Amino acid sequence: MDRNCSVMEEVTARSHFSELVRYSRPMLTAAGVITLIIMVIGVVGNSLTVVALIRNAKIRTVAAAFIASLCISDLLFCFLVVPFAASQFFHGTWIHGKVLCSMIPMLRYGSVGVSLLSIVIISINRYILIAWPSLYPSIFTKTRVTLYIIGIWAFSYGIQIPTLFGVWGTFGLDEKLGTCSIKEDEYCRNPKNMLFFYGFATPCIVIIICYAKIFWVVRQSHKRMAEHTTSTNYKRSEMHITKMVLVIFICFVVCYLPLAIVKLLDSEVDHPPLHVLGYILLYSASCVNPVVYVTMNKQYRQAYLNTIRCDFMNNIESYNTQPQNSKTHLSVNYLKNMVIKSPKV
Repeated sequence: MDRNCSVMEEVTARSHFSELVRYSRPMLTAAGVITLIIMVIGVVGNSLTVVALIRNAKIRTVAAAFIASLCISDLLFCFLVVPFAASQFFHGTWIHGKVLCSMIPMLRYGSVGVSLLSIVIISINRYILIAWPSLYPSIFTKTRVTLYIIGIWAFSYGIQIPTLFGVWGTFGLDEKLGTCSIKEDEYCRNPKNMLFFYGFATPCIVIIICYAKIFWVVRQSHKRMAEHTTSTNYKRSEMHITKMVLVIFICFVVCYLPLAIVKLLDSEVDHPPLHVLGYILLYSASCVNPVVYVTMNKQYRQAYLNTIRCDFMNNIESYNTQPQNSKTHLSVNYLKNMVIKSPKV
């Protein structure tokens, strides 16, 4: 019974794969070119972001640590995953052997996990900073932030170990699209639904809840916050970062959700262009974040310019003029006083 399941799946897959290659050769070539362009933009943008975060003191905040983790994940994705994706488009199938066919999808899914969980923890960071400022210093210490980042990477890749060893599904060539992905094992088991629920849907729900609470708190305290002027500039800076992370999350959903929906509704690949478009959107997620940083945050924009110009003196000056207490602590004290003075609802 199980063997018949595997045989029938393989026969059906090969027929769909042959039809895909015959039908979409120009489309696959165009997709390969677009993927290479995405790779170049992603490598340059994420490398520049990591260097800017290291060299510019003004943007080295707790949120920046998670943004750096996200950028490193995207950078590895561009180096290790996207080139093979372009190769798949150009050749119409996988030509790099079984070992890499197991490792590349693991890296792809792991990168998705790191990106989304990084956005989750940044969203939680923003919520606690705004709604529970008195708890913020104890929750986001340097040691704990380091542990959070290690936990994000360990969970994102560790959850795939059963699939890597063929215990629950297996990594291999999906002949329908000529790409390496998670396949059913010999017992017709597949962890994709579980990964979608725990690795995508649940984090998205957490992010949505955090932002709903953030904007509710801001709305409730807007008038009282407007009366304080001592930390107005930093308050605006924090809200800009919060809004920036929200846009990053929206871009993430736009890039990843279409492919998930297409795979769910068109499991037999009856509409190949939709799958190709879904993969292009997925790969573009690795280069869209630096664009968001540049367009939405003045401090990040200036940090990029300083990095490109190699403006060492400006960087040293900005570091030396930092106050004794960090801006994060100023924001926490300000919000803490605001909360204490605010009447309970």
